[in-house]
Amino acid sequence: MAHRKREAAHIPQEKTCASCGRRMEWRAKWADNWAEVRYCSADCRRRGVNPVDRELEARILALLSARAVTSTICPSDAARAVGGEDWRALMEPARRAARRLVDSGEVQITQGGSVVDPSTAKGPIRIRKIQ
Repeated sequence: MAHRKREAAHIPQEKTCASCGRRMEWRAKWADNWAEVRYCSADCRRRGVNPVDRELEARILALLSARAVTSTICPSDAARAVGGEDWRALMEPARRAARRLVDSGEVQITQGGSVVDPSTAKGPIRIRKIQ
């Protein structure tokens, strides 16, 4: 048999990519160095987390702190605050920043008022502070 079924106890726990904030699932090629794996792909490894990404995270938290506890923001609010006229180029970095904040336990991502998994959310999202 080419593929062997692994027992649930032997599969390591999930991790979150340090760059994009998406959930990474264990792969057999990472078996020898799973503890050192930080990025889900070569693109994320190249991109890393830069100062603009950290500024987007800080801006998201600042915008949420300035609003009511139950209020939400759009990633575009943070992108506009950081990028000015060129905010559209910061939309995906703002979504990545929101996913990293979800991983750190500071915010939730919602769609239609319901909390969604940031790794699989497609389309418009809203960000709210965890109460």
